[in-house]
Amino acid sequence: MHAASGSRLGASHPRREGPVDLRLVPPALAAWATAAVMLDASPQLAGGLALGCVLVAGVLLGGWGSRARRGRASVPPEGGRDGTPVRGEPCFERPRGRALNVPRDRAQGSAQGRPPGPTQGLPAGPARSRAAGARYGWSRTAGAAVLLCAAAAGVSAGLHGADLRRGPVPVLAREYVTVTAEVELTSDPRLARPKVTGNHMTPDSVLINGEVRNIVAGGPDRIGGPDRVAGVAGVAGVATRAPVLVIVDVGERRSEGRRTGGGGPADVGRGVRQAWLGLLPSTRVRVTGRLAPALTGGDRIAAVLRLRDGGGRAMPSVVRQPSAAQRIAGRLRAGLREATDGLPADARALLPGLVVGDTSRITPELDEAFKETDLAHTLAVSGSNLTIMLALLLGPPGLAQQVERRGLAPRLGIPLRTTALLGGVLTLGFVVVCRPDPSVLRAAACGAVVLLALATGRRRSLIPALATAVLLLVLYDPWLARSYGFLLSVLATGALLTLAPRWSAALRRRGVPPRLAEALAAAGAAQALCAPVVAVLSARVSLVAVPCNLLVEFTVAPATVLGFATLATAPWAMPVAKALAWCASWPAEWIAGVARTGAALPGAGVDWPGGWGGALLLALATSVAVLLGRRLLRRPWLCAACAALLLLAVVRPPPLTRVLTGWPPPGWRLAMCDVGQGDATVLAAGDGTGVVVDAGPDPALVDRCLSRLGITRIPLVVLTHFHADHVAGLPGVLRGRAVGAIETTGFAEPVDQVAFVRREAEARGVPLVRAAAGERRRLGPLDWEVLWPPARQVPEPEGPNDASVTLLVRFAGIRMLLLGDLEPPAQQALARSSAAARLGRVDVLKVAHHGSAYQDPDLLRAVAPRLALISAGADNPYGHPAPGTVAALEATGAVVLRTDRDGALAVAGTGTELRVAGD
Repeated sequence: MHAASGSRLGASHPRREGPVDLRLVPPALAAWATAAVMLDASPQLAGGLALGCVLVAGVLLGGWGSRARRGRASVPPEGGRDGTPVRGEPCFERPRGRALNVPRDRAQGSAQGRPPGPTQGLPAGPARSRAAGARYGWSRTAGAAVLLCAAAAGVSAGLHGADLRRGPVPVLAREYVTVTAEVELTSDPRLARPKVTGNHMTPDSVLINGEVRNIVAGGPDRIGGPDRVAGVAGVAGVATRAPVLVIVDVGERRSEGRRTGGGGPADVGRGVRQAWLGLLPSTRVRVTGRLAPALTGGDRIAAVLRLRDGGGRAMPSVVRQPSAAQRIAGRLRAGLREATDGLPADARALLPGLVVGDTSRITPELDEAFKETDLAHTLAVSGSNLTIMLALLLGPPGLAQQVERRGLAPRLGIPLRTTALLGGVLTLGFVVVCRPDPSVLRAAACGAVVLLALATGRRRSLIPALATAVLLLVLYDPWLARSYGFLLSVLATGALLTLAPRWSAALRRRGVPPRLAEALAAAGAAQALCAPVVAVLSARVSLVAVPCNLLVEFTVAPATVLGFATLATAPWAMPVAKALAWCASWPAEWIAGVARTGAALPGAGVDWPGGWGGALLLALATSVAVLLGRRLLRRPWLCAACAALLLLAVVRPPPLTRVLTGWPPPGWRLAMCDVGQGDATVLAAGDGTGVVVDAGPDPALVDRCLSRLGITRIPLVVLTHFHADHVAGLPGVLRGRAVGAIETTGFAEPVDQVAFVRREAEARGVPLVRAAAGERRRLGPLDWEVLWPPARQVPEPEGPNDASVTLLVRFAGIRMLLLGDLEPPAQQALARSSAAARLGRVDVLKVAHHGSAYQDPDLLRAVAPRLALISAGADNPYGHPAPGTVAALEATGAVVLRTDRDGALAVAGTGTELRVAGD
């Protein structure tokens, strides 16, 4: 093909070959499934399965060979006088390039109106037998190939799985032994996302994947004693190769942290964190920590190695420096971060993620916005990045079926095979710099197959390339068979290669412009195949995924190209790199803006059943929608009506939503959001305006609640105390809303959460004020009074709960008491304070501390509420609300409602006629 073109650059439009070759798809799928299943199997079972598959494959291939030999032995020796094969005469093979004459029986069959059968029209006898034998032989060969690939995958998976179970590391992990080991890092260190556990945040941790190469010292844990680890004590100098997850705790929770001066434990922890985050893959370090088993089964780690920061003892001791390739990659990545330092916040965080997958600057709020809009694939480097860079070299990927030469290579006069070699170097550098994540490996393997086809002058068929990439990667690393990232990457690529071209052609036939048709088809096809897997992970379906992906599609390529240009120039010419980064910041800012805007829409997503059952249900719903969509395309007015309905479902105008769902009820005064195990209460203060008391533990949940209530302006946010289940959701409250001020308690503990609140307020320019007993405020028909804590609380409270801000609210004749998380000592002190006379006979009580058993019964009897509201998470581990507390409230005549059973709650009406509605 290329050689016959007469050009050293290759043919521009070579002859297109036959239909899509799917022969490699069944073996690839068989290897994938076998690897996923056999990773947990014993070596004996894996070996037995492989042996069985090989034996059956041998029988299939042997049977085909015997049949073929018998067929050749039965061919007669001579032919007829006119050249037409007859019984007893040989059937000569049709010469290449010549047409086969249609015999009389085929013409008769066509004349009678019936189509010729698979062997009708062929000479009778040996030729027909040979055609049937060829089909039979091909089916046996295909079956043998599937079995052999399954056998190879089973062996590979069995060996990789056995690596996790042999050696001293798994034995020591089951005994929680403290060891000193040499660990070779296999990934970039990364900060763990903080999570709310009860009323506090998990401590700051650095996570690193690595391999234990040598246990230089070990012994029984001091707590367990020698007898606890009999048989494994004294392990020393044992060479091994066990994959582990290293967790470095660098931020312990300290209740007395506010009394620590400069240079204290917090400064030491900061130094340890920076030391670990500065390490590169392939670095070997010596550490001392405690081994523990993996938390969940099926992980690709033999154990967890946990390092505690005690006076800097978790500081890494470098034994061997990283490899030269990793040092170069680290220099490039550091240069990219330096070049983006002066950009706006979103561009500074997003560009390293777009280019090399560095998400260390992505804030939890921005990360959540990308997840809500199904744009998370842009934060992690993937095959699309490599495709963009190869397109610059080779030409547009849309011309993959023709070895089209429109890239930089032919314009620079680079020959075909040299172009393939340059593409290989680019692919290798891409993997090293961007790290071998599942999507990167898949893209690199697929690109290598395509480049090999280009170098040999064969047709670039991307479906066989994808199947080959999957097969080779699963055989090389069977753990990819269980990777959701790898699955999503393969599904997205398969959608672009199979569904997208057909959908694009269908749209063009109906008058859609070609570029728009291609974009719509690509986004829709990828979403159709990937959405069920995303639903497994998030139990949610995005309704804005397709439009958001369409809006960012035309900016991803320029951001990526300019980002790679910044990466390449930063080590040599930083001013040029900063100029390129500034240019790249414009498309990056657009991508972040689309994600934030889409996530802020009230109907951006809908909850969906999780697990594979939910995925199957979504796949069926998607199939029905596609079938209906084909019919709707023929009726433009129906398409417009469906688009309008979808727009209303996404925007959810509050008046329309209230009419359709009844939520929130007309004239609501107080709403208690369902935010799980935490507190978030909203006091109505006018059209679209509300005072928010506490923010709950999850920004997404409180943001969704406020959006459904139609709250866009918040004159005041009251944080009753600094426990995480009351303040961690603050970014969701501040997202896209005008906030006047944040009022907090004066008891500044826990210190990490105090610092978190101050950072969030400072980042958005919201002032912080301190609440104290006796303060009174009014906002329209709403007025409230701060009852607790006093300006000087004596004695000092034992913890943050007893310093909770307590409010007495009045609205339209309704008296509401919000107790925060006050515990019995503070409740008793409140009952003895000057505000005690105003506590009697309230209409609505927000029960303290999620309805825990720690309540003062005298205060409950004095308050005697008509309605008691409890905010608690379903199936929480604390048993909230306590049955005794519920019984005590009901004994006072109160109606008790709780978010874990009734969902979000809204109180409406007046003091004489009180109504409550659940969402």
